Amino acid sequence: MSPRAGTTGPHTLAFVESPVQLLNVLEWAHTHALGTPKSPGAGPSGTGAGLILVVLSPNDPMTRGQLRRMAELARDEGHEIRWEEARGGTAAPFRTVGGLAPLLRAATRIVLGDPFSRYVQLLLTITRAPDVVVVDDGTATMEFVSQLARGERLVRWHRKGGRPGLRDLVFAPVSAKARRRLTPAAGGRVEVFSSMPIDESPEGVSVTANAFAWTRARFGPPRITKGADLVGTSLVETGVVDADRYLEAVRSLATAHGATRYFAHRRESAEKLHTLAARTGLEIVRPDLPLELIARRGPIGRTILSFPSTVVHTLPLALAGTDVRVAVCDIDPSWLTQHASPRAQGFLSGVTGTARDVHRLSSVASL
Repeated sequence: MSPRAGTTGPHTLAFVESPVQLLNVLEWAHTHALGTPKSPGAGPSGTGAGLILVVLSPNDPMTRGQLRRMAELARDEGHEIRWEEARGGTAAPFRTVGGLAPLLRAATRIVLGDPFSRYVQLLLTITRAPDVVVVDDGTATMEFVSQLARGERLVRWHRKGGRPGLRDLVFAPVSAKARRRLTPAAGGRVEVFSSMPIDESPEGVSVTANAFAWTRARFGPPRITKGADLVGTSLVETGVVDADRYLEAVRSLATAHGATRYFAHRRESAEKLHTLAARTGLEIVRPDLPLELIARRGPIGRTILSFPSTVVHTLPLALAGTDVRVAVCDIDPSWLTQHASPRAQGFLSGVTGTARDVHRLSSVASL
């Protein structure tokens, strides 16, 4: 067993639905000295000193591919992976929940990456684990903590302001119970493990800073090129930003800063990326791992350009000690769609304004 290794026993259970969530579970485990990296001659399960990590697999091929790569890294750290085809047909949720019920009832600590997920909320109603840990699922973590502190129902920021649909109303009792499980009570503990700036948190919720120590220890330092790279966003796919405005903004930003590569978000559509490549001449890169790991491995541009997103908070941490500069471009209000949540502009401005160690650019409209 390595000097930094600890043990969670058989009762720590983590649930992830995205590669970034899985990365942040690994960061949390590293910070708390849990897990034992496998030696070259170790068997397929390593030493068994890690946690049980349940992947609630989505259907999207890009996300599944990144999750499988991240699962390999988790196994190398000594964690047990349980892959669930959680969305493989009508019966899949019942099969998944039924199969996980014994583990949920035995768990003394639950680690989760997306408290807004209906799947995760349903699983939270089954477990009686006294300890709950929420790791980052990107900038949504800031909204989650704020909503929890104000006692509001859990709603993703880009949906806030709209009327609840029928499914929301049907699921409301489950969501309310999950929110209570995420609120500290007598004998229970809630930890938020985050690289995001958290200004307010409910009484009794402990906040632990995610400094991306595992990422820096495991990868790099990267080879740095002279050019600039641009990071994509799924704001078009979520209905927040108009597609044509976004494409023009990318073209203008790439031209102004000499960017040559565009790192696509895993949720960006193939059609949009094809159009973007044709209009801008950028090389489209589909990363096979979260961008924090891609950047840390290198090669990476000396300047990384981004719109408001999680990476403006995480990349400066992952690339600490290098000469890479992260620059963020504000979203101009004219880019928003008529369907965008009234909360969208303020939230996106907050993402940019609270980012540390980044260079803030004016919106492309004023370049």
